[in-house]
Amino acid sequence: MITTIFDSKDEMGAAAAATGTQRLHNAIMETGAAAMIVATGASQFEMLDSLSKADLDWSSITGFHLDEYVGLSIDHAASFRKYLKERFVDKLPEPLKAFYYLDGETEAVAECGRVGAILAQTSIDIAFVGVGENGHLAFNDPPADFETNEPYLVVDLDDACRNQQLGEGWFPDFVSVPKQAISMSIQQIMKSQTIICTVPDERKADAVRNAVQGPVTPDVPASILQTHPDCHLFLDKTAAFQL
Repeated sequence: MITTIFDSKDEMGAAAAATGTQRLHNAIMETGAAAMIVATGASQFEMLDSLSKADLDWSSITGFHLDEYVGLSIDHAASFRKYLKERFVDKLPEPLKAFYYLDGETEAVAECGRVGAILAQTSIDIAFVGVGENGHLAFNDPPADFETNEPYLVVDLDDACRNQQLGEGWFPDFVSVPKQAISMSIQQIMKSQTIICTVPDERKADAVRNAVQGPVTPDVPASILQTHPDCHLFLDKTAAFQL
């Protein structure tokens, strides 16, 4: 894991996007196409803003949605489909080849199968991810399933994860935070050729320390990134202060 620390979120996001842009460009030059996984949440604001401005042949790139709440309308402020559409996909200078959203309003297991079948046939060049306050990777809360090869899972969200979503301002109160989500599995994320992990904020410092310096364990799902051959961790100085 290559770790780089920046003074500001803007610098962190720009550097993460630049590394991702280069990987996507290389894939297009080599094969004529590229595929990526895109995360959401407050940690991705600066990175996605920079990435959306990159000089790339976007029409050659396919995108996959990392995770989504079960039962949440696309019109809800916390909808990750809404987030990705407004903060990334609609900001691109040209349409993507395809973008596969997860529909949390339909039957969740069937939706895992629908998008998972497409993902299973796709070689992913790069995954843009973050780390949760509880060490989660996507919505794989601890203890995460490190073994399943299913591309997507229906997962239960623990109270720490739900409190993070409340604390970030996505929901008016704790009871409004969904209890389940569709999440890309750990093994599926790890199949990506490159992983760009962007983590700002002091509230993530414990999780960052445990993920980077602790043992690889399902109790800290993001710790598995230590085993990936091309993982790049971008931190602002507040997230890194315990390293």
